[in-house]
Amino acid sequence: MLQIDGSYGEGGGQILRTSLSLAAITGQPIRIDRIRAGRKKPGLAIQHLTAVRAAAEICRAELLGDAVGSTTLEFRPTVSPQPGQYRFDVAETTGAGSAGAITLILQTVLLPLALSSGNSQVTLRGGTHVAWSPPATYIEQVYLPMVQQMGVQAEMQLQAWGWYPQGNGEVALEITGSQTPLQSIEVLERGKLKRIQGLAVVTELPAHIPQRMASRAYNLLQQAQLRSDVQPLRAKGIAPGAGMFLTAEYQHSRAGFSAIGKVGLAAEKVAEMAVQEFLAFQATDAPIDVHLADQLLLPAALATEVSQYRVAEVSLHLTTNAWVIEQFGLAQVAIAPDTQVVTVTPNR
Repeated sequence: MLQIDGSYGEGGGQILRTSLSLAAITGQPIRIDRIRAGRKKPGLAIQHLTAVRAAAEICRAELLGDAVGSTTLEFRPTVSPQPGQYRFDVAETTGAGSAGAITLILQTVLLPLALSSGNSQVTLRGGTHVAWSPPATYIEQVYLPMVQQMGVQAEMQLQAWGWYPQGNGEVALEITGSQTPLQSIEVLERGKLKRIQGLAVVTELPAHIPQRMASRAYNLLQQAQLRSDVQPLRAKGIAPGAGMFLTAEYQHSRAGFSAIGKVGLAAEKVAEMAVQEFLAFQATDAPIDVHLADQLLLPAALATEVSQYRVAEVSLHLTTNAWVIEQFGLAQVAIAPDTQVVTVTPNR
């Protein structure tokens, strides 16, 4: 059984998710100790427990320690990932409502099912746009298009918006399974900026709020001499929520930036936060944003050839994820501090 130290590096949930994905794919039984030791509330939160049970369901894994607050988990797959129809609801994990991030659950099961022998339909319910996790909009517009270039065949539809703390958002994921090995990726230059698309969205709030966000974002980008298409949207939802989402499409890459509204935060300020994040990235000339940098490691490790990409920032998330992957012996990850180029060499 492979022993994983959950306190290593950033000591968060990413160690858990990557370990679960790789255990499901390889069939390697694992034990993770000191889960999320680097967080204020260590151990499995509801969304992490949902990810554990989701990963277990697709490979019929035997579990020990699958409880909220548990800091130790044993995960023993009994079969290879099985394609099929799945439904994972954060609220059903403990019988209580939660806006736990379902995008993190999505990323846990995506690659195991994408590399399986058939097609899958996955419905996920919970938080779609919550702090400290990739928004569903980012997954749809940045992450999936990039991994599709590597051979991951998956499409996502956002069917209901779910904000903190009520959740109740929904995402439908269609995965075309294929046992063909993934392709490597090389993104060292981003090329010209082709377009900037923005979405200013609210649920259960007045229509003037998304319009104000959209106008402020458009004006700030225009001041930076950048053309954009920023659309206001008043969507349906069970609770008030607001967010600003920008996607930058370059010749060779994509990047995403967002800000979530909260009580007391002006609509214009939400737009400013997202635009400032984008402008900071734009100034780096790097092709891969800080979030995508660690998310590309796993598909690159599962490819047959060497992958290389240049990142805007070498984060602790990136180095921690690299360490987890190396524990499974699947690949070697080298990160050059001077050029910020990540090289992933599969052990094949």
